[in-house]
Amino acid sequence: MAKAASDELGDKIRQGIVITKHGYSMGSIGNLRIREAGHPVPDGDSYSATREALDMVRGLTAEDTVLFLVSGGGSALFESPLIPEGGLEDITRQLLACGADITEMNVIRKRISDVKGGRFALHCAPARVLSVVLSDVLGDPLDMIASGPAYPDSSTPEQAMEIVKKYGLRLPEDALETLALPTPSKLENVQTQVTGSVSQLCRAAEETCRELGIQPIVLTDSLCCTARDAGSMLGSIALFHRNTDRPLAFLMGGETVVRLTGHGIGGRNQELALAAAPAIAGIPGAAVFSVGSDGTDGPTDAAGGYVDGATVPRLTELGICVDAVLRDNDSYHALQKTDGLIVTGPTGTNVNDLTVLLLIPQDRGHRG
Repeated sequence: MAKAASDELGDKIRQGIVITKHGYSMGSIGNLRIREAGHPVPDGDSYSATREALDMVRGLTAEDTVLFLVSGGGSALFESPLIPEGGLEDITRQLLACGADITEMNVIRKRISDVKGGRFALHCAPARVLSVVLSDVLGDPLDMIASGPAYPDSSTPEQAMEIVKKYGLRLPEDALETLALPTPSKLENVQTQVTGSVSQLCRAAEETCRELGIQPIVLTDSLCCTARDAGSMLGSIALFHRNTDRPLAFLMGGETVVRLTGHGIGGRNQELALAAAPAIAGIPGAAVFSVGSDGTDGPTDAAGGYVDGATVPRLTELGICVDAVLRDNDSYHALQKTDGLIVTGPTGTNVNDLTVLLLIPQDRGHRG
């Protein structure tokens, strides 16, 4: 996004900053500063880079324009907490572990931040803010993408407290008090445009399938459940269609959640794929893969995971039980042993996840 803006605007950009995940910068972009920061948990680099951004917008006038390019991941990368930094990081880890979906997480995160929930737009005022958004939240709710730094907040303190109670979150007193603070319900200086979303990701996957001679079937672009449930469902679909006489691709876009019950390493896409493996075991030409569009899945170097009919037999030979692996949330190491990790590196975008069930008849000359 920053590269496109720099190419188009050139010297019209007086100054700017890009904040991306550690290891994800791809070289210089015009006169923009490039900063790497923590994700999915903010860190000191997140806070210092955000301070630089706030310094840039300080003292602007109504004649100035702030081009604000927003994508998923901004909730961690762009952060100036209203509570002690350690408390914010602890709350973020609790939210990631408890099974809360992205909207629930951001209702909490935006209310304990000085740049979320529309507050960044207030820092820019009276300058005009043009916000261009890549959406990683189902339905594209603009106040939830990156926790809505430049969009009026639709959430309430009561909703935030309901989420705290629902998941048994342990919040210190200063955080509970901050949840009750008002957030902007109206902003006069912002214009917003969504330029990419998971719906477009699914459409692109459809087009690719057709080019490959595979019939695409989009099941949903609003997937929102646990990774294990999504994987189990795809396994059931594979069993029902296992005797297909034509290549099929069942597509799902969205974002699942993981409930941490163990101490292993993995991510929602890896766990989803592994959860589908038992059902497709032994089915020729069946495969499931699931990837994060940003090239990252959980706290790992993988974008996601791949399984096929041979995955479970391979793991069984190694003495590895899929159910035990899932209970320990250790999908990364299991898939690593079957060459089932998908590693892409940084993709430069973030529009949710894509999950695919492939069924390729083996007597038609197609390869799985």
